[in-house]
Amino acid sequence: MRHTCPLLLLSALLLSTPTIHAERLRSTLADQKEVAVTIYNSDLALVKDQRKIALKGGTFDLAFRDVSALMRPETALLRSVSAPGKLSVVEQNFNFDLLTPQKMLEKYVGKTVTVVKTNPHTGAETREQARVLAANNGVVLKIGNRIETGFPGRIVYGDVPSNLYDRPTLEMTLHNNGAQQQNVELSYLTGGLAWKADYVANLNADDSRLDLSGWVTLTNTSGATYRNAKLQLVAGDVNRVRETMTAGAPRLTMKAAPAPSTAIAQESLLEYHLYTLERPTTIAENQTKQVALLAATNVPVKKELLLRGSDYYYRSSYGDLGQKMKLGVFVEFENKASGNLGLPLPKGVIRVYKRDGSGNAQFVGEDRIDHTPKNETIRLKLGDAFDVTADKKQTSFRKIDGDKKYNYTFESAYQIVLKNAKKEDVTVTVQEPMPGDWKISDESHPHVKSASNTATWQIKVPAESRTTLTYTTTVRY
Repeated sequence: MRHTCPLLLLSALLLSTPTIHAERLRSTLADQKEVAVTIYNSDLALVKDQRKIALKGGTFDLAFRDVSALMRPETALLRSVSAPGKLSVVEQNFNFDLLTPQKMLEKYVGKTVTVVKTNPHTGAETREQARVLAANNGVVLKIGNRIETGFPGRIVYGDVPSNLYDRPTLEMTLHNNGAQQQNVELSYLTGGLAWKADYVANLNADDSRLDLSGWVTLTNTSGATYRNAKLQLVAGDVNRVRETMTAGAPRLTMKAAPAPSTAIAQESLLEYHLYTLERPTTIAENQTKQVALLAATNVPVKKELLLRGSDYYYRSSYGDLGQKMKLGVFVEFENKASGNLGLPLPKGVIRVYKRDGSGNAQFVGEDRIDHTPKNETIRLKLGDAFDVTADKKQTSFRKIDGDKKYNYTFESAYQIVLKNAKKEDVTVTVQEPMPGDWKISDESHPHVKSASNTATWQIKVPAESRTTLTYTTTVRY
């Protein structure tokens, strides 16, 4: 016997209903002349929906359908483009309680429906009147003098409740002193539209240059489709007032869309950057779309192997500080026109690839960048070195002076053995954070005071060999 859940079926009577809320004037996507969408980094977008609508004179109701289900209704603004000042909004209500079998059942609690049951052996149908008593986690019906739950069959409804909508709708009471047909624009802020930047970098054979391509990834879970939209993207951290409570539609599964071949122009906007797609594009509901942002080739890059220490072992005796210590692998390049870039780069993730001996591109690491203006340096950590390691120990420690709190002087010495298993020479950057008032009195390789609390060495390590760095430092607290 096959059971049909009543929550999953609507009756033929419901499906044959010609219109929903037909007493009101309705505007749908068929009236839309153009739409512009500006998307910000923080799940926020500005929608400007322009439509040509046949209106009434005086005061009347209009259902503006096919708006975002995550609209912030307090930001909605309707204006007449063709007759400025002739059309005004008296009242508006945002209705996002959408028509579903479950919602239908909930709206009919306390009302009468028709229950249709099918005999599994003969196929004959029987119909009974029932009163809906509850619709939480199932349905409870009163049929005659009995109460039934979880029965096979379907429920037939007489009509669609006036407070259920098949699409998100902004209901407005308008007053019109102008023409019967006008071009109007509804603008509003909404959630459910977001974008991010993703980058792909390809390193050359000797890690001296890279090719960089950037993509804008758009996601639309707002519950609406924006056809042939004029698309703009704002890069920057726009301040927003955070609400104590928010309500919205659930997130939905997104489907990928093919990336169009297009171009994006950029300009400054206040203290942000505005990117404008140079052709209209459709942002479909529940869709992920990618748009090309930039392409740069032959960008000079610098690779660095970095061993960075800590400042805790300069004030006490520690002995062994680590064996086979890992070195971070970094790449760095300048966002300058002279280096074939010089563009404001929105924040995002840069994924780096390099070709192997067979010519196949292999993933070698990724890092996240913040919004980066031109002429700034971009530094990426790709991972840790495999063939270059370090052994580190404290070889001596003694207290020179001090008998009061924060009035101590310590002298300590260190040995760092850098080992290189590669078949080519490497240069390792050693950075040591130095606490207090410090001075290096003896060292095997010259250091640079790269910051007030940092000593930096550049140590060359021959292929398949090792180099030892030793130094002695005096620290006064």
